[in-house]
Amino acid sequence: MVNSNAAAISVSLSGAGVQAVSHSVLLSWTRSTSTVNGYFVYSSTAAAGPYTKLTASATNLPSYTDASVQNGKTYYYVVTAVDPAGLESSYSNQASALIQ
Repeated sequence: MVNSNAAAISVSLSGAGVQAVSHSVLLSWTRSTSTVNGYFVYSSTAAAGPYTKLTASATNLPSYTDASVQNGKTYYYVVTAVDPAGLESSYSNQASALIQ
């Protein structure tokens, strides 16, 4: 804290920055035994949703990395399978990750 009754004051500061830590969550699942065109991945910060779609288009891989997570929060994930007609399955079982 600096107190002054001067019209202007100049204070020199020095210090070192701290490298920001990035976090991510790697999700993986077993491929569907049915014919699918891919999978959509959803997340939420609430255990019961609502979920936000993380993938703009269906991914063909049975895995996804969420690099948008923040320290100190818990994330909840579900996946859907997309059939050749473009119809989505119901949500998978939910997985959760606490970021620390």
